Amino acid sequence: MNKRFLTLFSIATLSLFMSCTSSKFEISKGKVGDITTETTIKDLEHIFASDSIVKNLSEGATGNNYFQDDDEYLIFEKGGKHLLTIVPKEQLDSTSTIQSIEILDSRYTTENGLSLNSTFSEIRLNTNIAKVETSFSSATLFIDDLNATLAIDKEELGLKEFSTGKVTLDQIPDFAKMKSFVVWFN
Repeated sequence: MNKRFLTLFSIATLSLFMSCTSSKFEISKGKVGDITTETTIKDLEHIFASDSIVKNLSEGATGNNYFQDDDEYLIFEKGGKHLLTIVPKEQLDSTSTIQSIEILDSRYTTENGLSLNSTFSEIRLNTNIAKVETSFSSATLFIDDLNATLAIDKEELGLKEFSTGKVTLDQIPDFAKMKSFVVWFN
C-alpha cells in the first residue's frame, strides 16, 4: 500500500511541477507566461523577480521629442538571454496595463506548439491567418485566435528587401521562419 501511495504521490507531484513550469512559457490569447490582460507594469517586478528588467522610458506627453518610441521593458533571464520586450498602453505610468509583448525566446509556445522557431507551414497548419500586410522589408501575418502578429523577412520569401510588392499566402515558402512574434493585449 505504501509503494502505491508513494507512486501516485510522485506522479501527482511531477505533473503539478510540469504544469507549473510549462505555464511560465505558455502563449495564448491575452496571456504570455504569467502576464495577462490585467497585469500592470508594477506587477512585472514581482513576476520577473528572479530575472532582470531593463527600462527604456520615453519622455511621454511632456517631452520635446514627438518621434520618440514608447516605453519598453526588456526582460532578461539570469545569464543575459533576452526573453521579452513589453510595451505598456500608457507611457510613464506604473499602473498601466500591457499593450504588446514581443516574444524573443523560442521556449515561449502556444498550446499547439507555435513558437519563434516555427516555420510558415507550421504557422499555417496550427493557426488561422486573418490577413497579410506587406512592408518594405517583411510580410506581417495577423493571427486572430492569438491576437498576434508574426513577421517574416522578405529575404525568407526570396524577394528583394525594400520592394513594395504585395505578398500573398501562396508566395510564402513552407520553410520560411519568423522574424518577430508579437502578442497584442488590446
